[in-house]
Amino acid sequence: MSKASGTLDRRQAVKELLAGRKDLLVVTGLGSPSYDVFAAGDHDGNFYLWGAMGGAAMVGLGIALAQPKRPVLVLTGDGEQLMGLGSLLTVAVHKPNNLTVAVLDNGHFGETGMQKSHAGLGAQLNLIAQGAGFAAVDEIDDLAGIAKLRGTLQAVGNGARFAHIKIATGNPERALPPRDGTFVKNRFRGHLGLAPN
Repeated sequence: MSKASGTLDRRQAVKELLAGRKDLLVVTGLGSPSYDVFAAGDHDGNFYLWGAMGGAAMVGLGIALAQPKRPVLVLTGDGEQLMGLGSLLTVAVHKPNNLTVAVLDNGHFGETGMQKSHAGLGAQLNLIAQGAGFAAVDEIDDLAGIAKLRGTLQAVGNGARFAHIKIATGNPERALPPRDGTFVKNRFRGHLGLAPN
């Protein structure tokens, strides 16, 4: 069976990862990663996705290509990333120098009842990202690894990075970010110095 699940508390890991985030732009995958990022502190540079399962990495790629001098973090879950597995290939071939895709992996689909995901059944996202051609692939299972990853998030110029973060199975209480997509989009654009549209 899989070794996807870890012992890291997801909320603590995300809070530590985003500490001192500076000008980091953050795109969250559907569900728990959005709640985790919001619980760590709402920010105008957060782009919460409320749908489009499997689309977080592609949204992050678009932002990274449009804002090449700004560091971008996609923070998503194993279920969401598995739904958009081909996006890892697309990110890797575009080689954005300012994008990190970090997957919180507990081996389950948290939003639909904690059924095992493919990661929980043995798929290894780190090896998939490595095979896709990411410039760097990290396997993280402790807070020291989170701190090390945090130190790389501001780097621009090293190629796309992938982080596989093994978190404990569990469903913390939801911390709901804004659900109004137009508001989130316009707030994010304003943070980038762009007019609403």
